[in-house]
Amino acid sequence: MAGNTRALAFPGQARLKHKREYQRVFARPLKSSDACFTVLATLNTLDRPRLGLAISRKAARSAVARNRIKRTVRESFRACQAELPALDFVVMARPGLDLKDTARMRASLKTHWSRLSKRCAGS
Repeated sequence: MAGNTRALAFPGQARLKHKREYQRVFARPLKSSDACFTVLATLNTLDRPRLGLAISRKAARSAVARNRIKRTVRESFRACQAELPALDFVVMARPGLDLKDTARMRASLKTHWSRLSKRCAGS
């Protein structure tokens, strides 16, 4: 089980932490959007994908709802990160996302990871 836990880890190296890292993604992104999320991605020079979150109050008024969305995104990213190319992702929630169920959010994110990975491979 310890090996499985490590595979699903979300260490500091898998996160976008600094303003300049977010700015680089916003400057020239590949974009995937649906009713739940807008996900931006750009190639990085590392050997692993990284995740940044931009969940605004427009997407969910309460902090509890925003934190649930963030947990769902991180969980989805952890589960798929082994198959993802070296991209920096920024996930933004669409307004009203707090009214959607977790299963719909997970399905949406899985589609985004796949779509952006394919686009990256083609470019």
